[in-house]
Amino acid sequence: MAGRRKKRNRFDFLTKKFPKRMQKKLVMLFMAVILAFVVLIGRITYINASKGSGYTKIVLDQQAYDSRVILYKRGDIVDRNGTKMATSERVYNVILDVYVMLSDEKYEDPTMEVLEDCFGIPEEEVEKVIEERPESRYEILKTNVPYETKKKFDEIEQDEKNYANVQGIWLEEDYKRTYPYDSLASDVIGFSADGNVGAIGIESAYNEILNGTDGREYGYFAEDASLERTVKEAKNGNTVVSTIDVTLQSIVEQCILEFNQAHTGEVREGEPGSKNTAVIIMDPNSGEILAEASYPNFNLNDPRDLSSLYTEEKWKAMSEEEQLEAMNTLWRNFCVSDAFEPGSTAKPFTVAAGLETGALTGNETYVCGGYKHVGDYDIYCHLRTGHGQETIKDAIAYSCNVALMDMAETIGIENFTRYQHIFGFGEYTGIDLPGEASTAPLLYTAETMQETDLATNSFGQNFNVTMTQMTAAFASLINGGYYYEPHVVKQIQDENGSVIETKDPTLLRKTISAETSTMVKEYMRATMEYGTGTPANIPGYEIGAKTGTAEKLPRGNGNYLLSYIGYAPQENPEVIVYVVVDEPNVADQSTSRYVLELAQKIMSQAFPYLNISTVDGYVPTETMPVPVDEEAGAAAQAAGQAAGQPAEYVDYDEAYEETYDNPDGAYIDETYVPDLDDWATGTPTE
Repeated sequence: MAGRRKKRNRFDFLTKKFPKRMQKKLVMLFMAVILAFVVLIGRITYINASKGSGYTKIVLDQQAYDSRVILYKRGDIVDRNGTKMATSERVYNVILDVYVMLSDEKYEDPTMEVLEDCFGIPEEEVEKVIEERPESRYEILKTNVPYETKKKFDEIEQDEKNYANVQGIWLEEDYKRTYPYDSLASDVIGFSADGNVGAIGIESAYNEILNGTDGREYGYFAEDASLERTVKEAKNGNTVVSTIDVTLQSIVEQCILEFNQAHTGEVREGEPGSKNTAVIIMDPNSGEILAEASYPNFNLNDPRDLSSLYTEEKWKAMSEEEQLEAMNTLWRNFCVSDAFEPGSTAKPFTVAAGLETGALTGNETYVCGGYKHVGDYDIYCHLRTGHGQETIKDAIAYSCNVALMDMAETIGIENFTRYQHIFGFGEYTGIDLPGEASTAPLLYTAETMQETDLATNSFGQNFNVTMTQMTAAFASLINGGYYYEPHVVKQIQDENGSVIETKDPTLLRKTISAETSTMVKEYMRATMEYGTGTPANIPGYEIGAKTGTAEKLPRGNGNYLLSYIGYAPQENPEVIVYVVVDEPNVADQSTSRYVLELAQKIMSQAFPYLNISTVDGYVPTETMPVPVDEEAGAAAQAAGQAAGQPAEYVDYDEAYEETYDNPDGAYIDETYVPDLDDWATGTPTE
């Protein structure tokens, strides 16, 4: 029988041995590969040890160049004539790569020498950074370096012969917000904090419009190893054109400063000439605010410097909370955020309400015996002996409280409170500035007002207003009854000066008729012809006005808020000037001459500058401010005031108990955001 065939294993080829010649070749190839890896690793180790930091810098520089942020420029704030009041200047930050500087001993001394000579950075400061962070690749040693210094450093960088060992320094681009006029219009302009965030004023209200968008530069290598660049340009912020006139603002602030310097420490030692002095100048036919200022103000380039108000010793003795409160008080815009009792400047509004409702015809006469019995109280006029018989014009000219109380009684609570709101008291004005006061809780309603409240409200006490409210309402009294929204910005432009948006005058409502407006102006003209405002007259101008002297709460402490609100010319008024002096630093705060002198000084310079219409045939004989007419003032006092009595002092019956307890001061609504919705949209307008 034949033997069984042996089965073949199909995997036999795997067990076959390579020929010896092939085995030698494989061993040689393996050794060659191992040797190549050893050489490559050795080379890499050598390069990293000897030149690693240099190559690292090249890579980092390449990365910084290939992908870098292009900062936008925050938009300017300019006055109505294009003068810059806030701008952003290109500056540079000095950056030190500590690791690179320490990579070789020969770099240290030359680099620190350039840091001190070129940038003024002391050697001790650099040594401290070296000691604390020797591995740091990014240390900001100095900020806000000007372009002139940058040019000097560029020359050093290019001089490889003398500065070859200066290593690790580079400059980073940035912008610095600057205010060319320092403290001018500080309340209105405001300032911006780190990160281009507006803190107060226009800087805050128009923050998004002023801000732009950062750009970026990208880089990548093409197939041929060339560097390709893609740049997304930064979009700079827009320019905000304000309604403020820099020259007029300067006139106002200089007059305010001189007044306060004259009375600093006069009675209250170590204190300014007043608790606050504020002025608004407005165009009554558009709501544009031409100037707005208060004192004390602050330097916008250094808003946290309060050295003008506090000694270094006193400042250091204050807690952080006290210091913060002091800064917030200084930064608060008195014209917008502070509420106070207006005093007799409110009397024309009472008359206007009476004429509009038909309660008054203009032909009424009144008899002032020095006081009026209302409810259970005797409420006095400032002239205890009484003004006798007088017309409505006389009542406004002499500022008679008794006649105004009689008028309010005829008007009635319902109509009186209704017209307070028609004139905007207790309402937001809509001004395009942050922090507008909420005054609604500071007024009586028809349900809460009693007859004694009506009597005191008639002459401007026991309710609060802001300067902005009073100015906007007063404009409607003299312009024919048109209430315009007050505003401090008139236009938005792009960085090239092209108009994007325009703020046209916004008519909110009609308050009174043209006929009533004409009659009220006639009464206020009498104030300047023979009444309490005569010391503020200026030759060549027909001015109408109302003065005010309000005793502050709590009564009896001798603290007063003096005010003057006037306009010119008498026919077709072109400008309003509202002046407030809060607690003048004088012996007798109730004396109205302090506010009249200040108002007269401002108007005597502002009216010629604004080219306000003069009386026919008037030829100016001098351009300097006209002194206050003391004789005319004395004559007015003799005609309407008993000796020794303040011009508009309100002296209640000692038994009279006031239910009104709102102290004067800030009533900021933190949730209030300026309404900017009425800005033009779509097609730009001019």
